Amino acid sequence: MAWEQVIILLLPLPLIIAANIRVASAPEGSVRARLAPLAGSLTWLMLWVIAAGSALLGPYELILGLISGRGASPGQVSFAIVMMTTGAVALALLARSTRELVARVLPIDPVNAVHTTALVLSIVLAGSQLASQLAADVLAQQAQSGTALEPVDLVAQEVPFLLAALAGVGLGIRRSPGQALRRLGLVRPTAWQVVLGLAAAGLFFAIGNGIDTLGHSLTPGVAGKVDAANGRLFSRLGDPVGIATIALTAGICEEVLFRGALQPRLGIIWPALVFAAIHTQYGLSLDSLAVFILATGLGLLRRVTNTTTTIVCHIAYDALVGIGVAGVWLVPALVIEAALLLGGLAAFLTGRLGSLRTAQ
Repeated sequence: MAWEQVIILLLPLPLIIAANIRVASAPEGSVRARLAPLAGSLTWLMLWVIAAGSALLGPYELILGLISGRGASPGQVSFAIVMMTTGAVALALLARSTRELVARVLPIDPVNAVHTTALVLSIVLAGSQLASQLAADVLAQQAQSGTALEPVDLVAQEVPFLLAALAGVGLGIRRSPGQALRRLGLVRPTAWQVVLGLAAAGLFFAIGNGIDTLGHSLTPGVAGKVDAANGRLFSRLGDPVGIATIALTAGICEEVLFRGALQPRLGIIWPALVFAAIHTQYGLSLDSLAVFILATGLGLLRRVTNTTTTIVCHIAYDALVGIGVAGVWLVPALVIEAALLLGGLAAFLTGRLGSLRTAQ
């Protein structure tokens, strides 16, 4: 397992915690109140380092290539351009005037350190993932030498997303457990919301299969690489334990972060793009488009219900992908899915989904 990837995912936690200490309300004279200015200074310093480091990473890679005599490959040039652009955008967001412009589109507070941290970190995460895909043939590398994942690997890679979400909403710093759960949209769903979530999972599964078929038709070479890379990556996760681990860890951890923590502040589209970017096993393919559509659909579902419902949907979707629906199961699955879709639509139109439980 590439534990360095897990460590990288955990690195932002101190920054996220510092940002929350900065914005938390505390009695005057208390330890937390005295720590707030220092936490604020550390937050802005770390954000500047991350943004500037991202901008400088691209030229650094080019310089290393020139010094070594290898020259700069097209992939390295693309990497440098994307990272410099990423760093420039992140640096621009550190200016309050820029954040005030963003606040006209997204429900953020331009002076809130937590909101700024979410913006900058998401920009750097998406940009670095895109740059890595352009720098090399990641799919070919994964297909040839990628390490097959075990259930413990999945848990280790997904838990940092959950921790980032909990830290991001200030659990234990500015929100109690109950307040944090409500902010994340983790509430008890109504029965009809569960029906809608399951119906949406089947719909997303059908859309994903359609796009995958289209990809094999229009871009067979890339689609073949995606199949080979994923076949190697998930080769040890085809049994019930592996499928359950994929569905539960991704469904819970990713939804709590992207739909629970980020969406109420960054909208539907941007978290969906970042969500698609972190699924590097699909490379730059039509399958990545399917992931983006899934994330957008989950975002819309989150808007009319809650994060718990999107978790149900995500788990069901990943289980369908892991198990597959074919052969003798196809007709029964289509009948069940039709019933779920009709039930979900009827519940939506008649208002039976219950009160909207969106995060404030």
